[in-house]
Amino acid sequence: MERGFSQRQLRVAEELRHTLAKVLLQDKCRDPALRDASIAVTEVRISPDLRNATAFVMPLGGANATEILAGLKRSSPFLRRLVAREVQLRYAPSLVFALDSAFAQAERIATLLARPEVERDVNGPPARTKNDGDAE
Repeated sequence: MERGFSQRQLRVAEELRHTLAKVLLQDKCRDPALRDASIAVTEVRISPDLRNATAFVMPLGGANATEILAGLKRSSPFLRRLVAREVQLRYAPSLVFALDSAFAQAERIATLLARPEVERDVNGPPARTKNDGDAE
């Protein structure tokens, strides 16, 4: 049985998300894949012992996602040090980066809902007027 996240995990994860977003915005990484890249940090999940964190990221516009993810992986130790300066924890969590697929899933669902047959089912059958059944 899987338990939810504790309040402390949620609080630390949110602080890490804000700090990572700020660090990435400052463009301090020297990796060529991250140079001039706009990266949104959408969520951070942290382990119960607060030693491992997974940051879900999405390059704005979705361009070069695999290159940016590789650059983040290479820059992980450097980013960990920068985050450790900002977030007061006993141990700086190791950072793992993953692409956030929520945007792609939302777009897929919106596309499915916009299909004519789904729109017809959502809107229901056309309303009957008083004269529809009175044909003689």
